[in-house]
Amino acid sequence: MAELATRTLPLAGAHGGSAGVRLTPAAPAERLSLRARAEDVAALSQSLGLDLPTKPKTSASASGRTALWLGPDEWLVIAEGAGSSSSDLKAACASSGVLHSAVDVSHRNTAILVEGPGSAAAINAGCPQDLSLKSFPVGACTRTIFGKVEIVLLRTGEESFRVEVWRSFSDYAFGLLAEGARDAVL
Repeated sequence: MAELATRTLPLAGAHGGSAGVRLTPAAPAERLSLRARAEDVAALSQSLGLDLPTKPKTSASASGRTALWLGPDEWLVIAEGAGSSSSDLKAACASSGVLHSAVDVSHRNTAILVEGPGSAAAINAGCPQDLSLKSFPVGACTRTIFGKVEIVLLRTGEESFRVEVWRSFSDYAFGLLAEGARDAVL
């Protein structure tokens, strides 16, 4: 994997938001697209140090790693913080001894943090997902549409979200979020 320090971050210097919404480009993170059969989930969970979620719209976090359920046999695993690397994630998966596919997508994606009392309204400017706490509680995640692009959305707090988007669409997503933030009524 290429060093993150040698890549230009797609949203470097971007800022946006309003009185009720703060938009922040997330720090670089390592990401794996993980595919595995149901009978191999336990072994992979043990190797990764977190229980891979098996129910729709759920996530699990432990030790700076987060696994987001994207389908019956598919997860996005994100490692944040110093010292995290997809090679560590891939090595952990490899040590499981079970059949799986672990693809490094660290440079394909970037993330935007959306925080504040108007965060759900800002996202709903381009996303049809019901983001009420009852329907989309803290820890909920989904692959969905935002405007004209696919995103993976994770609710990280009552008023905070992580929007994972392909880096080639990040300017578009950030701009649409900024418009939504300006229009968000508190």
